[in-house]
Amino acid sequence: MLLDSYGRKIRDLRISLTDRCNFRCFYCLPNGEPPMARRDTILTFEEITRLASVFVSLGIEKIRLTGGEPMLRRGIIDLVFELSQLKPALKDLALTTNGHGIIENAQKLRNAGLDRITISLDSLDRQKFADITGVDELDNVLGSISAAKAAGFSTVKVNACVVRGRNDDEVVEMARFARDSAASFRFIEFMPLDSGHEWDRSQVVSGREIFDKINTVFPLELVAPTRGSETAWKYTFTDGSPGEIGIIAPVTEMFCGQCSRIRLTADGQIRTCLFSTTEHNLRDVLRNGATDDEIAEFIRNVTLKKEPRHYINETAFVTPSRSMSFIGG
Repeated sequence: MLLDSYGRKIRDLRISLTDRCNFRCFYCLPNGEPPMARRDTILTFEEITRLASVFVSLGIEKIRLTGGEPMLRRGIIDLVFELSQLKPALKDLALTTNGHGIIENAQKLRNAGLDRITISLDSLDRQKFADITGVDELDNVLGSISAAKAAGFSTVKVNACVVRGRNDDEVVEMARFARDSAASFRFIEFMPLDSGHEWDRSQVVSGREIFDKINTVFPLELVAPTRGSETAWKYTFTDGSPGEIGIIAPVTEMFCGQCSRIRLTADGQIRTCLFSTTEHNLRDVLRNGATDDEIAEFIRNVTLKKEPRHYINETAFVTPSRSMSFIGG
């Protein structure tokens, strides 16, 4: 089992498949993509599969494929199939996407062994959606959610980054969408991970404010008294309507004390925290001929360096040098 120096069990691995994205969300890539990693630095699928196998042997139970936009990576369905072969030790294989290619590939992903899918939806208004994401793709995202449900994914998660003055007036309508579509809707506080480094605390809509807005119209009931190592407080509707509300509040209610996550970037760097300022080069360890045991030892040692918490709320906070598109969500 992977343990950090604070006794936290690390069970959740986020793997970024690419630093490329076809959206230009203002909270991530407002100025377009920074110089992308060279092709020869990006992990191959064979390398990802081998590293994933080592991570699973160390106790990783959940793998989430992220990006950039992971569906831009050719052959992703084959990768999903290869990773699914790590089951049953691997208990959960998930994907986070902006919806690109999902309409055509949802069933293929499901058949290949993907367990869960999360789709980003930051606005239900076409113009607002385009303003936030830089693309006119709302219809495609809505179609992707429907396609994921039709493909048999039992619960389709939908993520919205809530930003004051941008989409905070839609929170109740998004909750209504969750009820109408039986989706698990996740509301996420705005974090300082944009490539433009223009994050401002005044734009953060707190998790408490999000809850109050929804609860006033659609009364909510907490699913469990603790979220454990999960990032979201989960709620159901007290009137029994389908759907679920999740509130992720890393800025105002940080959950670092129970963090179970570690990240692998598309170019093979381990990040022990979303807001790490240091990365650990697993790619070169792998490519220099390390055995699986040597790779495992490197991972164990890096995990012991996991930060106790993030420092967003402190004056000395340093924004990560790479945006979310490089880090992986």
